[in-house]
Amino acid sequence: MSTGPSDRPAPSGLREVFAARLREALRTGDRGHDPSYTRRAYREAACLLARFDPRLLRLPGERRATGRALLELVDDCTTLGRPDRPEWTLKADVRERALRGLAGPEAARRVLASNIGGLPAEPGPERFALAHLFGNPPATDRLTADELADALQAVLWLAQVPRVSGLPDPTALQHALERARLLEPLERLVRQPFQGRGRELRELRRFVEGPGGEPASVRSPAEAPPGPVPPLVVHGPGGMGKSTLLAAFVLGGARDRADGFPFVYIDFERPTLSLQEPVTLIAEAARQLGIQYPARRAELDALAEEGQEAARSQREGQDRVTQLQELATTRAVLGRSSSQEYQLRATGQESGLIRRVADVLVRAVADGKSSPGQPDPPLVVVIDSFEAAQYRGSPALGRTWAIYQSLRSVYPRLRFIVSGRAPVDHPAKTLTPLDIELGELDREAAVGVLVSCGIQDPLVARELADRVGGHPLSLKLAARAATLAGPTAGRAGELIRSLPERRREVLRRVDQMLVQGILYDRILSHIADPDVRRLAHPALALRVVTPELVRDVLAEPCGLRVPTPERARALFGELSRLDMVEPVGPDAVRYRRDVRAIMLRLPGGDRTAVMRAIERRAVDHYAARDGLEARAEEIYHRLRLEEDPRSVEERWLPGVERFLAGAQQDMTPRAAGLLTARLGGGAPDRVTAGADQEDWERIAAREVEDLLAQGFAEAAYERIGRRRPWTPCSPLHALFAETLNRLGRRPEARQAVADALGTAERAGCGERQLELLLLSARLAQEAGDRRGADRVLRAAEELAAGLGADLEAMGALLARARLTADGAAAGQEADRQLAERLQEVPDAVLAERPVLVRAVASQIYERAPGALDHALEVVGLPHDDETLDELGAAMRRATGRQPALLGRVMEILNDAAGPTRPQAGGAPTGIAGILRLARDRGTLDALARRLLAVPDRSGEIAAGVAAAMGAGSGGGATAFRPADRAPGPGGAGAERAAR
Repeated sequence: MSTGPSDRPAPSGLREVFAARLREALRTGDRGHDPSYTRRAYREAACLLARFDPRLLRLPGERRATGRALLELVDDCTTLGRPDRPEWTLKADVRERALRGLAGPEAARRVLASNIGGLPAEPGPERFALAHLFGNPPATDRLTADELADALQAVLWLAQVPRVSGLPDPTALQHALERARLLEPLERLVRQPFQGRGRELRELRRFVEGPGGEPASVRSPAEAPPGPVPPLVVHGPGGMGKSTLLAAFVLGGARDRADGFPFVYIDFERPTLSLQEPVTLIAEAARQLGIQYPARRAELDALAEEGQEAARSQREGQDRVTQLQELATTRAVLGRSSSQEYQLRATGQESGLIRRVADVLVRAVADGKSSPGQPDPPLVVVIDSFEAAQYRGSPALGRTWAIYQSLRSVYPRLRFIVSGRAPVDHPAKTLTPLDIELGELDREAAVGVLVSCGIQDPLVARELADRVGGHPLSLKLAARAATLAGPTAGRAGELIRSLPERRREVLRRVDQMLVQGILYDRILSHIADPDVRRLAHPALALRVVTPELVRDVLAEPCGLRVPTPERARALFGELSRLDMVEPVGPDAVRYRRDVRAIMLRLPGGDRTAVMRAIERRAVDHYAARDGLEARAEEIYHRLRLEEDPRSVEERWLPGVERFLAGAQQDMTPRAAGLLTARLGGGAPDRVTAGADQEDWERIAAREVEDLLAQGFAEAAYERIGRRRPWTPCSPLHALFAETLNRLGRRPEARQAVADALGTAERAGCGERQLELLLLSARLAQEAGDRRGADRVLRAAEELAAGLGADLEAMGALLARARLTADGAAAGQEADRQLAERLQEVPDAVLAERPVLVRAVASQIYERAPGALDHALEVVGLPHDDETLDELGAAMRRATGRQPALLGRVMEILNDAAGPTRPQAGGAPTGIAGILRLARDRGTLDALARRLLAVPDRSGEIAAGVAAAMGAGSGGGATAFRPADRAPGPGGAGAERAAR
């Protein structure tokens, strides 16, 4: 018996080996000659099928399938489906040859008719193809998006069959499909029959069509003054139907051939769009308008792609600002100047891009006019789910105002509609928005909703509407509860009597919460399994439910015994089948957000002993587990239990933020204050009023930072003084001085810094001291007191060193190097110390602060020749467009002054772009295009390192790499620079001149 290694495959591989050998034995591939008659016949039988079961594929005339297709087509197909239910599809080249080999329409009809009975009942390209071959194809203008996709596929197949005629134009079908896809998100919102809202629809039509745009409730068209039409805000409580109303309105206009209008529908809940990146709105607008105006599609698609590129570049810029704001010694100087630069640059970029989109739209509309004097149709732009950006000071809101103004300047018939909160007073606004507030549906519409949801008895529907009111969500809950109660009038009457009678308007909101809670309880009471019924309501306390949580967290407080994982899994399985839960991953479900939001808001509903016991067990459960998601859930439940925010904050880990987004709505104002302070964004008045002082200060500080970055110092001053005195370590001390300085009150600003420094020192707030010292130095330099500034910066270096904060010390030293850049001895000393510190700090630490490292390298490169190469190795260049502009301008300057360098520079560029770089069409041939290609291929840093080795006597290339390295890092050309010193050859002035 052999004990050596065996050549025999392991049992798990025997099936694969056998299959390979069988395949080889049965192989019927084209071995240098045409396929057999039988094989061609099976190819033709399958060529008009998207997919098929080879065991069931029949040839024309066969009564039953022989299964021979398994052997004949084994090499011609791609396998889909499961092993126990095989599904094959012909390879593209095989399908094409088979289609072209068919004898004509009659042959196509025979092969398709032989196999159509074995296909699923749902629509598919096969059914459209067969209908056309029999001479009765469906009208394409009535097809859904999926049906149009099937029709297009069928037409592309049939076009290859000899002598098939009368096919729809595939280009027109493609356009119809794209338009249908464009309308799909709106159609999903109005899937159920749209009820009521006649007054609101009339107001929207008047806003869009009228001369002044005012809704009927505000002003009649005859009273509308000439001038620009302000945006319209549609607002109301959650679940009231804002999105459905706007979807119904836009669909009506999009389908009206006579009086339709071009539209853009932006839903910021889509993952490809970002509230914090308004340029994504522009890219999506260009994409949607390109679908509506196919003749201008190429231009608009190019602008959409440019918008996506701009978004990627802006993310890099925002990350740079964030990094500079995180260190105390870069926050007050580089951080705030870079933040303002970023907002100005982004606003300008977005305004220019939307104007170009509007210019193409003007030409597209002109193309379709019957006469030059025909007025332009209104352009309706709808922005949905905008709530998160609607707060005073929001940069996204400010930049959206700029987009609106720029778009209106080119296309005056713009109608801008926003769905979100009531209009917010933002300093960037130039017009007072109009608004439509959505209230409850009227009685007739409420009855219509109940009937559309399955209530067949009109009397029951009317009585339910009288008790429930006109809140759309309450009506759907009532219909579900009545359906579960059964069709008998007695049970429906019992449900109606359990609901409170409607009261005065002032109590309506309380009534709605109570009604919704009762309805949910009635729905839950119909769960058949008593154990699942006992879990269902308490499980609302958890954001996610898993089998493990059923056993470890829910079971005991609910009075259940769950002895085994199998029993826990069985209960979880039953719970996951409830129609109010949805899957969130393998073995994990959650209650629908509207369900939890309402049930947790009910008075006392989330404070029962059972719910609190579950919250406490959830804290213990998650605290014993590793990972950011577990820590986020622990924090969530601690805050729900109203633990002290300061003690909860001790459990915070970087990265938990993304798991806690939106959790504020489940919290008390105090707990929501901590989350808002940590997560960012605006806070409603009830949250700011209830937040701890420390959390309020952080919320206010972020808002003031945003206002200052946008240039609104007056608004920042008004915001900052609402709640005093501040805590000793508050960020508002430095921001108050910054605001005073921006307002021109410089002596007051310097005094405010001095006072705050004393307070911070007494309280032992080292980080706040560093920020204030850097701000003090900058204010001293601006006042002409350079010696005072130098003295303060040295004190900041000493403090940072004493705190053991190497990167903070590097930031302070960088500020001193920039301050003394024109002084030979002082400048050399600061640069030398900065170079030494750059070498001393471990690369792993430097890699955590790439923006600081780049700024340092760009500052000292002349006196520390290896600094740029070191920075390129450790952190690389930024990847935004400004970096490429700086680098490209330097290369043009250097080769312009020294033409002999051109060959070497072009060799480096071509190597970075790669040998397979395309040469035709839109291939990049200039420096800018090649640099972008190098960035996309990840070779930009290697390109820059090779450039540094070019023997450039002018120093332009090194200066350009340094400028690219420090691009956007807070005004490297201006921060701490004496007023009488001009920019150097690699600075911003030279770069602009080169352009």
